[in-house]
Amino acid sequence: MAGAPSPSSVPITPLLKDELDIVIPTIRNLDFLEMWRPFFQPYHLIIVQDGDPSKTINVPEGFDYELYNRNDINRILGPKASCISFKDSACRCFGYMVSKKKYIYTIDDDCFVAKDPSGKQINALEQHVKNLLCPSTPFFFNTLYDPFREGADFVRGYPFSLRQGAPTAVSHGLWLNIPDYDAPTQLVKPLERNTRYVDAVLTIPKGTLFPMCGMNLAFNRELIGPAMYFGLMGDGQPIGRYDDMWAGWCIKVICDHLGLGVKTGLPYIWHSKASNPFVNLKKEYNGIFWQEELIPFFQSATLTKESNTVQKCYIELSKQVKDKLGKVDPYFNKLADAMVTWIEAWDELNPSPNADAVVVNGTAKAK
Repeated sequence: MAGAPSPSSVPITPLLKDELDIVIPTIRNLDFLEMWRPFFQPYHLIIVQDGDPSKTINVPEGFDYELYNRNDINRILGPKASCISFKDSACRCFGYMVSKKKYIYTIDDDCFVAKDPSGKQINALEQHVKNLLCPSTPFFFNTLYDPFREGADFVRGYPFSLRQGAPTAVSHGLWLNIPDYDAPTQLVKPLERNTRYVDAVLTIPKGTLFPMCGMNLAFNRELIGPAMYFGLMGDGQPIGRYDDMWAGWCIKVICDHLGLGVKTGLPYIWHSKASNPFVNLKKEYNGIFWQEELIPFFQSATLTKESNTVQKCYIELSKQVKDKLGKVDPYFNKLADAMVTWIEAWDELNPSPNADAVVVNGTAKAK
């Protein structure tokens, strides 16, 4: 037809453009955004500045963003600001709290655009959105992985009663180049790089924990946001580099209880910089010992039927943390209190007419 634009000239509206915030914790200028400009520029950014609040963080022109430093956090939360970590990337969860969007994507400032095996740049954000918008399959494992992906389906023997899947709350992406290793592994494998690109998305089965990494992560804020607390880490705390994993263990127990799904796999980002393993060892030292107690705790944690919202689940879990992990170290009493403070702060900043909505099989329903 004369005058009709060619398909390539028709502008493509980015997925969930007005429903998603990108949260970035940082202590430096955000030059890395230049590489992400084709993919991130249409979206709103929430930048959480860690460290010295008097330092000016430069953001490339053309991005729509709001920036919060420690002074802002203290001003907005008052005494409840004590639950937000300082001098640790765990401060990013403040961005989750102040966002008003349905979805969150969070990325570290040393993560660049990766390429797939064909050499094409990977739009990580787009893949995360696809993961979140498609159901998960936590109750029965599909051997062709994601059955909702083009070219795949449920295999023979998969129960038809479970094929509708469950709402996806979390999409956990991976990394090429520098792997997300702990300090001991970094020390014995200083030159190891991840070059394996696995073209797959898997649902993590119900009852199975995983080590969640926060550097390439997306989630449905309405479904799981109040549980996405990265704990008390960094300055003044006896542990670091366990912030995202703590959140991952908490959200997995809660997702399993509420009938929600968690996916891992695609998309990949290019992790550009290895952190210092000796510095990491100082931060991780206690956690390496404590996790041998933490994992059995979360594996055996159960929630009551009265915990039918994320907030109620999280408060119940905080009580179990205090009762059972407080014996491991007094730090966990402090952390349990911070978990409660976090929920109180979340509810203050996010008053909702559906605050009393319960979750039934992954779907929020008003009482």
